[in-house]
Amino acid sequence: MEYFLIILGFCLLILGLAGAILPILPGPPLSFVGLLLIEISFGSPSRILLYVLGALALLVFLLDYWVPIWGTRKFGGTRAGVIGATLGLIAGLLVFPPFGVILGPFAGAYIGEVIYSKKTHGEAFKAAWGSFIGFLLGTGIKLIYSFLTLYLAITHILKNT
Repeated sequence: MEYFLIILGFCLLILGLAGAILPILPGPPLSFVGLLLIEISFGSPSRILLYVLGALALLVFLLDYWVPIWGTRKFGGTRAGVIGATLGLIAGLLVFPPFGVILGPFAGAYIGEVIYSKKTHGEAFKAAWGSFIGFLLGTGIKLIYSFLTLYLAITHILKNT
């Protein structure tokens, strides 16, 4: 049973790392559950560490939705730009992977601002740029968390074997 939990934990950690980039997977929660399974399989989890990492997983998960909206709004975007960035992310992921994940939100925010908000091309470009920066910040935060949990899992296994 112990080996099953370790293998399942690593699978979840890898899925969490993929979820840091792909918007269809909840990266930080998957990474946290993976680390939790590995910690439990060795029977010596640090409760304080797990509480902190669980709270961080929730915070990062929520920030991932807030940061792109903040970036779009900070650069003059509207709700149409935010919705366009979200639709562009999904379309880019399906049509032009892996670059579509980066280009899709930018194009979607731009199109949303031009068509629905009737903004000039310059204003729409600025809002799209904000969406792009917000997306990169959110992805960066998720990657840092996912790599941290993977590092902690590996060091815990190496220390206890």
